[in-house]
Amino acid sequence: MKFINYLESITDVSIYPLTSLFIFVIFFAGVLYRVLREDKASIEEQKNIPFDL
Repeated sequence: MKFINYLESITDVSIYPLTSLFIFVIFFAGVLYRVLREDKASIEEQKNIPFDL
């Protein structure tokens, strides 16, 4: 029996791809929001961390 046959036998299996897409979009939007709202001074401070000894 092939793997696709196992997936077809699961009831309401089509909800899983939609759920994972929804979680990804929410996570990506959250990261994008946080990056766009970051202070320029904070970005400069973080940018110079590897050079501070």
